[in-house]
Amino acid sequence: MGIVVENPGVLTTIQDKGRYGYEQFGVSPSGPMDLESFQIANILVGNSRDLSALEATMLGPTLRFTQDNIIAVTGGDMMPLLDEKPLPMNQAVLVKAGSVLKLRAARTGCRTYVAFAGGLDVPEVMGSRATGVQNKVGGLEGRKLAKGDEISFLAPKTALPRMEARRTDHPMPAGKERVLRVILGPQDDAFTPQGIDTFLGQPYNVTNDFDRMGCRLDGPVIQHKVDGNIISDGMVTGAIQVPTSGLPIIMLAERQTVGGYTKIATVITADLPVIGQCRPGDTIRFQSVTVPQAHQLWREMQQRLNALDQNLNAPAPQAPAQPQAHMLGPVRHYRITVNGKVYETSIQVVSQ
Repeated sequence: MGIVVENPGVLTTIQDKGRYGYEQFGVSPSGPMDLESFQIANILVGNSRDLSALEATMLGPTLRFTQDNIIAVTGGDMMPLLDEKPLPMNQAVLVKAGSVLKLRAARTGCRTYVAFAGGLDVPEVMGSRATGVQNKVGGLEGRKLAKGDEISFLAPKTALPRMEARRTDHPMPAGKERVLRVILGPQDDAFTPQGIDTFLGQPYNVTNDFDRMGCRLDGPVIQHKVDGNIISDGMVTGAIQVPTSGLPIIMLAERQTVGGYTKIATVITADLPVIGQCRPGDTIRFQSVTVPQAHQLWREMQQRLNALDQNLNAPAPQAPAQPQAHMLGPVRHYRITVNGKVYETSIQVVSQ
């Protein structure tokens, strides 16, 4: 028992940390488009950060609960309703069996996450429950949710420690312009100096050709020295391909594992949530950073998550157990001389 999908929304999938170690077989990692919002949702409901949860895109689902459980909704603001009353975002809430959760069109951001205490009970495929729509693996039969789907909870909970404090402030960025920090390469030498200047100095618009596989941008043409073709090589999430057309494509969670176009740069891990929450029509500018700077920005994101997790989910300190009277043995006194100085001490034996 868990939830029944009354309306699936536009694109709602089950995600976890992703499926790694199978890219040599052409299987993309999948996982959440906005890792930070996804992990915050899991932390709020007391889960490990990478447990299975829902990701909804642009227009969210309507879910009927058939079992009590604690949930949290994070990411883009889809103006959630619980039994037709506004449900607070970024907060753990107990939902009773029979209640209906409705996510509407995103007012801010693009993707919303719903985490359930204990996670969702779908089979693991290659070590992950994440849905890979392109590869048709994981999640619920490797597809997006459909009306009438039923998903069970793995280990639901009706109470958590510090329930009243299980909230945080994680708003989506305001406005329609975003900055994506990138590390140039690995084929930045395939572009003219003017091409690099165009890439880093001009704005690009997010097109409607934007899904979990990648995001095509429109804007000034980036000039190659020759053309945009290379011998196919490995791909990473955040890689920015520039084919001969000169317009960039950002590769995302369900990207192909190899590609034959020049890659001018890679979006740093800390900024992948930014592109994950962009919408068609938004403007993007690219900013070059160094590898040490990228590492520091990633550490800062981890520190934010660690602080929230520690605050909500760290076990309460245990007072040391006091020995019972019947466990106390005799007191023994000792005189010790160290470097000419005499110290007196006593020890009481405690029996186990």
